[in-house]
Amino acid sequence: MASCRRAVQIGLSSRALLNKSREFKLLDAQICGFSRRQISQLHNPNGKRAVLVDTLALVKSLEAQGVPSKHAEAITLAITDSLENVSHNFVSKADMQKVEMLQEANISKFKSEAQGSQDHRFSLLDHRFSLLQWDIEKLRSDMRYEFDKLIHAQKAQLEAAKYDVIKYCIGSIVCISAVGLAVIGIM
Repeated sequence: MASCRRAVQIGLSSRALLNKSREFKLLDAQICGFSRRQISQLHNPNGKRAVLVDTLALVKSLEAQGVPSKHAEAITLAITDSLENVSHNFVSKADMQKVEMLQEANISKFKSEAQGSQDHRFSLLDHRFSLLQWDIEKLRSDMRYEFDKLIHAQKAQLEAAKYDVIKYCIGSIVCISAVGLAVIGIM
């Protein structure tokens, strides 16, 4: 089988290589079940035909070029085996579209999750910002209250000091008037 594959790789037109019949005698046991009328249909795993090879026409074409019948069958078998191996790597258009749709769905899901996460974070930031604003307003209110309280306390002290000054002034005036009247009465 390996020699058939080597023969296919070197090329069908290489007649000198194909004339070495001793390399292909080992394949006679494998080719026994090979039908000249067989048409190889390569199938994808989902059952759809990937490649169609007319093996009878290929064998006749090789024989027309002077390749012995057994060798032509071996080459045809090698080609169909190679095509079967290669066909497993093919992806149908429908399968590719399914994969693309799945990828697009995954991308849109990721985008929506990212957008949701971003929206959630923005809402948390807005909430924290409003809490901070509320705290700032509370601190301002507390500071105004304390400042107003201090101002009122200072005003009260100032008023008390003013009444004390007025009392002392009136007391001083009364004392000076009494001393003045006593000096006038002594005189």
